[in-house]
Amino acid sequence: TDHIDHIVTMIQQLIDRGFAYVASNGDVLYSVSKFEGYGKLSGKVLADLRAGSRVEVDEAKHDPLDFVLWKPAKPGEPSWDSPWGKGRPGWHIECSAMSLDLLGEGFDLHGGGSDLLFPHHENERAQAIAAGHEFARHWVHSGMVTIGGEKMAKSAGNFLMLRDALATYDARAIRLSMLQTHYARAVDLGPAELDGAAAALARLDALVRRAGQVGIEPDAGEVDQRVVDEFRAAMDDDFNTPRAVGAIFDANNQANRAIDAHDNDRAASLVATVVSLAAVLGIDVGVSATVDSDIDALVRERDEAREARNFGRADEIRDELTARGIKLEDGPRGTTWHR
Repeated sequence: TDHIDHIVTMIQQLIDRGFAYVASNGDVLYSVSKFEGYGKLSGKVLADLRAGSRVEVDEAKHDPLDFVLWKPAKPGEPSWDSPWGKGRPGWHIECSAMSLDLLGEGFDLHGGGSDLLFPHHENERAQAIAAGHEFARHWVHSGMVTIGGEKMAKSAGNFLMLRDALATYDARAIRLSMLQTHYARAVDLGPAELDGAAAALARLDALVRRAGQVGIEPDAGEVDQRVVDEFRAAMDDDFNTPRAVGAIFDANNQANRAIDAHDNDRAASLVATVVSLAAVLGIDVGVSATVDSDIDALVRERDEAREARNFGRADEIRDELTARGIKLEDGPRGTTWHR
């Protein structure tokens, strides 16, 4: 409602440039056939759209694909003054006008779900360019969230509320699960995917804890430029986060092998790389969403009990930690744990 003036101005620009007309019923309509580039964004062809159109015949339209820019007021509806009488804007023109007003001509990036590609984004682009404006330089369309391969929807009863997911999973695991699928593809967020991401996250956290046990701080080494370049190349390739995440886990595996080989300099570099690159994706490695100090204390107590050959107490602590969802891994350099 703060942008009605901008919307009216853009509609008038379209009329003046011959891309819009006032229909006999008072609607102001966009003339799709007048815009040569219509369909370029979505890959649609006008002839195919007309052939497959289920739009009811509207005598007021010059073309069944023409869409509304301004609707005359109906009783009880909100309305605003315009050169075409009281009315309200169409859905598509609102977004074109607001984008240009808030972001300026030729802004860099326009995002949205893949379900908005056509007709909404196609119409946004057609309106703006036909009105004489440079619009979005790049478009990013994200895939739908699915459960078991079906689109998540309340009507299907297969939806997962974020607050419910957070009651079971570390927020970092939810983020990692989404990053393991390319943004343009449908992402399945069922228990199997979230459990897998939680296990993968635990491997990253375990590396930082293991490194600490041999005296390596997470930010002590210089990052491995080869891994950074691989990560950057993946992200520059249309935000290929699955490949970027793969580079992080490859470095994670190399770091563990370096620790096994007592090559602490190499390990320090790789640990710093894992922590740094994961942070780029919003994942703080080694920083659990819950307080870990009590678990660390129990692990230390168990180690001390084992050294004192008090195996009964050591087993009790292991059982307690197992019940809390904590897995212990005993090695020559001490005990590490993960959820």
